[in-house]
Amino acid sequence: MPTFHAVVLVDHHKAQVLQLGADHAAPQALHEHKHMTKQHASGVRSEHEFFGEVCGALEGIAQVLVTGGHQGLADFQHYVEKHSAHTAKQIVGYQVVDHPSDKELAALARAFFDKHDKMAGIAVSR
Repeated sequence: MPTFHAVVLVDHHKAQVLQLGADHAAPQALHEHKHMTKQHASGVRSEHEFFGEVCGALEGIAQVLVTGGHQGLADFQHYVEKHSAHTAKQIVGYQVVDHPSDKELAALARAFFDKHDKMAGIAVSR
């Protein structure tokens, strides 16, 4: 059964995905894999591969809130809009945050999705 809500805390090197259930949050951590090469722009290539892995981790989740620092969030949003149209359809919001704990991130996401679902007319029991 697909997960309905998830929140992602993303920057250029790591991501924390919390899949939200009625009474729990299932975490998944992702990290960038550095490829040391002499090729031009290999850092950009590594970042794109990492952002692609993050998009893959969101497969099957109906609605996603993406959070993070301003620059990492903007770069991830640009990547998604340019390279992952399927993931872009799943993302219902972007929000700048400053190093929240897992509990703070889950609380932020639950509050966001409660408001979002009410505005969309979706009845979700928690």
